[in-house]
Amino acid sequence: MPSIPGVNHLDAVRALEKAGFRVIRQGRHVVMSDGSRILTIPRHDPVNAFTLGGIVRDAGLTPEQFRDLL
Repeated sequence: MPSIPGVNHLDAVRALEKAGFRVIRQGRHVVMSDGSRILTIPRHDPVNAFTLGGIVRDAGLTPEQFRDLL
């Protein structure tokens, strides 16, 4: 069982913005960056829990830190 449940892509974007990421561009995916990392969030509702776990890991956050940002 994944440690992060699937969430709406807009909630994920808001949480990552709180962590210092900014939206670079949007289309079928939302591309975000903090200056050194680039993240791609699919526009699915909900985003698959395993996909979201990888995004959180790539952002340099733990699942607990991401949950606190939600």
